[in-house]
Amino acid sequence: MKLQPLATLALSLGMVASLPLWAAAPANLRSAPVTVVTGAAQGLALDAVVEAGRQTVIAAQVQGAIVALPVKAGDTVKAGQLLMRLDERGAQSGVDVSQAQLEAARALAAQAQREHQRQQALFEQQYVSQAALERSLAAWQTAQAQVRATAAQTTAAHTQSGYYSVSAPYAGVISELPVSLGDLASPGRPLLTLFDPASLRLSVQVPESQASLQGQVRVQVDGLPAFVAQQGQWLPAVDPVSHTRTLRLTLPADVSAALAPGRFARVWLPGRVLSGAPARLLVPQAAVLRRAELQAVYVMAAEGRPVLRQVRLGETRGDQVEVLTGLREGESVALDPQAAAAQVR
Repeated sequence: MKLQPLATLALSLGMVASLPLWAAAPANLRSAPVTVVTGAAQGLALDAVVEAGRQTVIAAQVQGAIVALPVKAGDTVKAGQLLMRLDERGAQSGVDVSQAQLEAARALAAQAQREHQRQQALFEQQYVSQAALERSLAAWQTAQAQVRATAAQTTAAHTQSGYYSVSAPYAGVISELPVSLGDLASPGRPLLTLFDPASLRLSVQVPESQASLQGQVRVQVDGLPAFVAQQGQWLPAVDPVSHTRTLRLTLPADVSAALAPGRFARVWLPGRVLSGAPARLLVPQAAVLRRAELQAVYVMAAEGRPVLRQVRLGETRGDQVEVLTGLREGESVALDPQAAAAQVR
C-alpha cells in the first residue's frame, strides 16, 4: 500500500498534525471509537537503550599493514580466534637477529667455561697464578650474564612479533570493523569492536524522584513481543543536569539473543492507581499504520471521511495500544488502514 506523496511528506517532516484527504468513505468502512481507560495504574513510561555489559574496542599495539582479515562485522567469534594479521616481516627479522645473537652468546659462554676449567686445573698444579684463575672466572661469569641479557632480548622480540596477530579476547560478536584489508594499523588506532551477547542489558534514565520504584518492568522493543525485565542495578551517581539516575535492567536470555547494542526500547516502571489521574486512550493495534519510524491512524472526520493523522504510541495491552499524542477522546479510527487509504487515493 502506497501513501499519497503529500501525506508521506507531512508525516516525514512532522510539521502537520493531521492531513485531510478529500474523498468520501464507503458505507462499509469499519471504524472503532477510541477507548478511554481511567483509574489505571500510572506507571512511569521511559525510553531505554540496549547496551553491552562487556564490550571491547580492540586497537593496534604496533604499526603494520593489514595482510589478513578473515572476519567481518556481524560475525560471531570464539575466544582466541584470529581476527586479523598485520605485516610482521620487519618484526620477524628482529626475532631472527636476536636468536642468532643468543646462539653466539651461548657459544662464547661455553668457551669461557672450558677456559676457566683449564685454568682451574693448571692452578691446582701451580702452573698459573691466582690472578689468572680469577680472570678466567670473571670472563665466564661475564659470558653467562651476556647469555641472560640476549635471552631477554629474544623473548621481547618474540613478544613484539605476537602483537602482529590480533585474536579475540573472549567469545562474542563483532559489531564494528572500521578497517579493510591493506589499511595501515598504528598504535592506538581502533581496529574493531567486540561485545559479549550474553552480557546485554537495558539502560534507562529515571527521574530522581522516581528512583525508589521496585519490581518487574515491562519492556517493548520493535519487532519483538513485549516481555518483563528484572531491575538489576541502580547506579549511585545522579546526573547534575537531568537529575536522573541510571537503572540497568537484566534481559531474559531468549530476548538477549535477538538484540544488539544501541537498540531502542520502551519501558514501563511499576506504579500505583492514582485518583484523578489523566485518562489513557487506547486503539486496536490493527488500526495503526506503520511506516519505518512513523505511526499513524485514519481518523473518521465528522463528514465520514478518513483523515490520516500521525500519532505517538505507548504501551501495548493485548490487541490494543496506548496513544500518547495525536488523538482525542470521542474520536473514532478506521479498523482497516489499507481500505481507508484506498478511498483517498
